[in-house]
Amino acid sequence: MTPQPNPEAGAGVKAADRAHVFHSWSAQELIDPLAVAGAEGSYFWDYDGKRYLDFSSGLVYTNIGYQHPKVVAAIQEQAASMTTFAPAFAIEARSEAARLIAERTPGDLDKIFFTNAGAEAVEHAVRMARLHTGRRKVLSTYRSYHGGTQQAVNLTGDPRRWASDSAADGVVHFWAPYLYRSRFYAETEEQECARALEHLETTIAFEGPGTVAAIILETIPGTAGIMIPPPGYLAGVREICDKYGIVFILDEVMAGFGRTGEWFAADLFDVVPDLMTFAKGVNSGYVPLGGVAISGAIAETFARRPYPGGLTYSGHPLACAAAVATINVMAEEGVVENAARLGTDVVGPALRELAGRHPSVGEVRGVGMFWAVELVRDRETREPLVPYNAAGEANAAMAAFGAAAKKQGLWPFINMNRTHVVPPCNVSEAELKEGLAVLDAALSVADEYTTG
Repeated sequence: MTPQPNPEAGAGVKAADRAHVFHSWSAQELIDPLAVAGAEGSYFWDYDGKRYLDFSSGLVYTNIGYQHPKVVAAIQEQAASMTTFAPAFAIEARSEAARLIAERTPGDLDKIFFTNAGAEAVEHAVRMARLHTGRRKVLSTYRSYHGGTQQAVNLTGDPRRWASDSAADGVVHFWAPYLYRSRFYAETEEQECARALEHLETTIAFEGPGTVAAIILETIPGTAGIMIPPPGYLAGVREICDKYGIVFILDEVMAGFGRTGEWFAADLFDVVPDLMTFAKGVNSGYVPLGGVAISGAIAETFARRPYPGGLTYSGHPLACAAAVATINVMAEEGVVENAARLGTDVVGPALRELAGRHPSVGEVRGVGMFWAVELVRDRETREPLVPYNAAGEANAAMAAFGAAAKKQGLWPFINMNRTHVVPPCNVSEAELKEGLAVLDAALSVADEYTTG
């Protein structure tokens, strides 16, 4: 599709937005949202006809890009036959979506509870864990994001938690492994893994093992920085959970459905949780959908005991039809394999090459279509390019970097002192190279803020 400029229409969209839309995570008078006219594949464009290559996949959810014709057609066909139906009934789209998801989840995560989004999935996974164990506390990491609803935002580790943190929801935070900024004075991945596991088990011991219902981890943390856990860490957490009768929850909302070059990131580490949350890539965000994949043991808890939770739109037919079509498209078109191959052959080598030339790049890390570039003022001290949770003038360096990328037609995913390379999983090699070339130029702007 060729973008057709229509600035007058864009001005109308922008005016209505500014008059009536209340945006999330924002000071309303300090934002200037781009008015988007259309999107297709890996690109979107504004009303001036300027096109952007989306290296953010929306909010890391358009795993098959925008407007995939087969998924659009499936939504249209479902709307023509059954637009909605209550969740207490068995309907084809819901049943088939659950079957296709269960076929791909690890281990015996064969029961699917549908929600409308990832945050709701986390809320219900925690509720299930507490009811299953009869315990209250849930452990989560400081560098994490689990959603914006009350329990999910308390579980979250990043600063978005602070304003809503009640410090009374049974949440205990701990440090996960992150060798580049180790909290354990580690020098190797092996040390980082061993010390992080020791820290976790000590935390459990001091909290009281009999009080801990669950440990929730993003399999690979997303917004917090795409820190790949060291070999053995997730298996070690699994062992600790088994030792103390704790439910192990993996949050795959961002990492799932092909993002890491596997159907689920858990497959990279050969680990099976008791509960797994998902959303985003399950249907590329075309219609809101999330869920919890449930193990046999936890499902059995509610075999004759009612589960006290539900949602009016649980397993909505339009959302489930989109999920069925998306999963089938990913299988037929080799989308998961594409993410794995291009991550290994194109993105990884290119980012490492950029790191060698740009003094602002402290570390690159990632897998599949899930990469982070950590920007620093000084490579030796690893001082971040901007301070933690910087805003305003303190965030000038990252703002300049982002503006440089957008000026050249690349829409980046930026969080704190990092830019993430997270394009659609079916992005082409040519599109990747186009975006990486713009990233190269924008990093030259970031270099101007370094001390080296």
